[in-house]
Amino acid sequence: MSERIVVMGAAGRDFHDYVAALRDDPDRRVVAFTRAPGQNFGETDAGGYEAFPAELTPDGRGSIPIVPEADLEDAIAEHDAGTVLFAYSDVAHEDVMHAASRALAAGADFGMLGPDSVQLDVDVPVVAVNAVRTGCGKSAVARAFADELDARGFDVAVVREPMPYGDLAEKRVERFADASDLDGLTVEEREEYADHVAAGHAVYAGVDYRAVFDRASDEADVLVWDGGNNELAFARPDHHLVLVDALRPEHGERYHPGEANLRRADAVLVTKENAASDAQTEAATDSAARLAPTDAPIHHADSVVRADDPDAIAGRDALVVEDGPTLTHGGTSHGAGYAAARDAGAASILDPEPHAVGQIADVFASYDHLDRVLPAMGYSEAQLADLEATIDAVDPDVVVAGTPVDLDVVVDVDAPVVRARYEIECRDATPASLLDAGLGGALDF
Repeated sequence: MSERIVVMGAAGRDFHDYVAALRDDPDRRVVAFTRAPGQNFGETDAGGYEAFPAELTPDGRGSIPIVPEADLEDAIAEHDAGTVLFAYSDVAHEDVMHAASRALAAGADFGMLGPDSVQLDVDVPVVAVNAVRTGCGKSAVARAFADELDARGFDVAVVREPMPYGDLAEKRVERFADASDLDGLTVEEREEYADHVAAGHAVYAGVDYRAVFDRASDEADVLVWDGGNNELAFARPDHHLVLVDALRPEHGERYHPGEANLRRADAVLVTKENAASDAQTEAATDSAARLAPTDAPIHHADSVVRADDPDAIAGRDALVVEDGPTLTHGGTSHGAGYAAARDAGAASILDPEPHAVGQIADVFASYDHLDRVLPAMGYSEAQLADLEATIDAVDPDVVVAGTPVDLDVVVDVDAPVVRARYEIECRDATPASLLDAGLGGALDF
């Protein structure tokens, strides 16, 4: 009989692990996925996905149920599962073992699939940008790499980790190449795709990454993997750059699978050194040196924040809206928007929590570390409406938006919106030198 498996995840690597390693294995059968609404899942108005579609499973297998993670033990019993495979990202090591304990107590084995099992081989060079945590600055580095490759005359495409909110079969392969392709997406999807699209780089994502990489490599000479959260790369990289956040120096060895990324890095970039203390930077560098391969060079970078119109912020009461995942499961208290408001001389930075309504109030109740910032949450129309109502209830003079989303496009609020953008500026390297050191002859074709 086939090994019967429940896969724990959040509509990301769980689906990829299935497609890459489990779907076509006659000795293993996935009988259920679990879902966790609070972790980058995106509840729909109907309560979320109910099944992984039959169109994406082998003929005759049918759909695979997707059940709440709270029902893990019931799923093990109902489907006679002997194994639970863990496929989350950005999870504290202690929480991984809590999940293991639940599986073991329910009578199942517990494990996870590693990079050698799930990383796909691609016909063109792949540059992977990963990190030890959400919010280290991956997308800014990935954009810089894509810009450099484009300037050299290569056709480049960006591949992102999935955020497949909606019809999973319909989203088997997604391609975003201009602003109109972003219509109808959630705020969280826009945060990951919009800046790449604005820079002129097509972005691929989806559910079936065998098909995603096939389509992307048909279009491009080189692929840039811009990993979500602290996720593993879904393709086997020719060069693997891993980011470490100087403001969170201890996180490189506290979160899964970020530590695995760091231990497999070809090179390390310590970011945000301009905002960190000397002691934090030293601790982050020491951690990288201890965990990364001995031949992986460690580079250093600043995160430079600029407001589009700082004069519109100066002397005014500002509400800061930040990138949602960076604040929530990324665990940061504030981001680029807060820095831009402070540096531009805002008269005050307003606290949105007392004014939060509906699902936004629930976010504040779940994440008590937030410091006078509003996460740009918009997984559903209802949540987006609550975000808009919260902004208007705060009644700021100006909204400073540190999210990559053009906030004016997704909400209609009374206050003017000023965008805050950030770039990674390397202290001891350039995007060109980082690419050349890692890829070598792989680009000589």
